[in-house]
Amino acid sequence: MTTRGVLYVHSAPRALCPHVEWAVASVLGGRITLDWIRQPASPGTWRAEFSWQGEAGTGSKLASALRGWQQLRFEVTAEPCATAEGERYSSTPDLGIFHAVTGIHGDILIPEDRLRAALARARAGEGNLEAELAKLLGKPWDDELEPFRYAGEGAPVRWLHQVV
Repeated sequence: MTTRGVLYVHSAPRALCPHVEWAVASVLGGRITLDWIRQPASPGTWRAEFSWQGEAGTGSKLASALRGWQQLRFEVTAEPCATAEGERYSSTPDLGIFHAVTGIHGDILIPEDRLRAALARARAGEGNLEAELAKLLGKPWDDELEPFRYAGEGAPVRWLHQVV
């Protein structure tokens, strides 16, 4: 079963750009050349984005391939398909990686055990409920990435498809 999604590289130092391409190519199984443009939200860095198509689980493979680089900001989305829920990964140097399962309309689906754990931490005084829920929804990552998303509006999107 195939799905599709988008990889957003929000910021990468120039020296890291070829490594990002190699990592993405190794996941998608073909040569990848991204159209890099300057990232005005972080001078000296570059951004790129493209649409991909592949087997369910490709989004998690892309996020895993990119997660080790500390100077990289990226997001990977995968649409739900008949055999898998959708996914969203966000990564920043300061926060690390965030993963969420998404439904057919893009809403984040939070498993009940994670909600129960957040309630338990709040009841035990280990955090407040609003902050716990914000983390479950990825708000700290959204807050950090928003200037990079905004700076990329109007940027070209490269559509890549993998035949499975």
